[in-house]
Amino acid sequence: MSFYLHGLGTALPQASATQTEALICAQRMGPPQLRQAKWVENVYLHSGIEKRHQVHGPEFLNDILNETRLSGSPFLPTGEESFRGPPTSERMAHYAKHAPVLAVESAQKALLESGFDAQSITHLVTVSCTGFLSPGVDFALIQELGLPATVERTHVGFMGCHGAINGLRVAASFTKAYPDARVLVNAVELCTLHYYYGDEADKVVANAIFADGAASVVASGRVSPDRSQSQWQIRATGSCLIPNSAQDMYWRVGDYGFEMGLSRRIPVLIHRHLQGWLKGWLAENHLTIEQVSSWAIHPGGPKIISAVEEGLGLSPERVQATRKTFAEFGNMSSPTVLFILDRLRKEKRYGPCVMIGFGPGLVAEAILWDHLPPSSSSIE
Repeated sequence: MSFYLHGLGTALPQASATQTEALICAQRMGPPQLRQAKWVENVYLHSGIEKRHQVHGPEFLNDILNETRLSGSPFLPTGEESFRGPPTSERMAHYAKHAPVLAVESAQKALLESGFDAQSITHLVTVSCTGFLSPGVDFALIQELGLPATVERTHVGFMGCHGAINGLRVAASFTKAYPDARVLVNAVELCTLHYYYGDEADKVVANAIFADGAASVVASGRVSPDRSQSQWQIRATGSCLIPNSAQDMYWRVGDYGFEMGLSRRIPVLIHRHLQGWLKGWLAENHLTIEQVSSWAIHPGGPKIISAVEEGLGLSPERVQATRKTFAEFGNMSSPTVLFILDRLRKEKRYGPCVMIGFGPGLVAEAILWDHLPPSSSSIE
């Protein structure tokens, strides 16, 4: 494939909470039966997460921790047993306010690193599963970044945590078909807008691991002529639908936010099915699992990371970038794999690299990355 990475930028909301603070919030925002439930404490404090960012703002967090109502947020519990949080329409209003801001910030950083002028971008791919808005995030990126009015837009929506991989696949198709294309890919998710106020275990687990963030990539079909650092490129993409798993992971629009379903079978299914498919896919690209130098594994949760690690026979060091990213930021859904890729780049952990994510279906999506070494001359 002719897809070369020229810039990568990330963005986070200013407000953040430690996992201990998040546990207190869960106990105070949920029904009475959660307040003394030992299993809830175990879920939060043994998640492997240290801190997560959220768009609700520090005032909201202070209200929960201090049991005040100064922020006036509609997400504050009312004390009524029937309270389920604000309706989906109100949550989408928050998405419309905050998602474009994070998207633009991450895209500005990616453009700056690429050295490309905003007017030279020919294709724009946006990714999100936590909100619906039209005109959408793509419109905000065009307006705020000064992209050309003729930029060709594609949106990858509601595909879940592997959405950025699908977005990169679309972008790679553009750069392969049009060698002069310059593509901006943006993934932004506001998972915390869909906070669940009940006591269903799988949804409480989702509350404990999801976070907000955005990431952007600028790419083209041509190698940088004068690169001082290694340049990452997409070598191949792959996809595998795991059988009999449609009810094990789902993401549905409800009256009080989007509803996440995560069954306990997910790690088992990944452990059972991933290796066989991945071995075959890598063999098609003349590689073995042992020859993969680095891994960007979407951290769907601590048990999912362990399922991939054990199922593929990876050493702890090879999943370190994933665990570190999960500890610092939690699961931001689709942008998370790009945060991991950014960490691998900065740590100079080069390819072959496998980026893999899991989403509703249950579906595994993957990208095989390679890199070109630094050079002061053009390689065409």
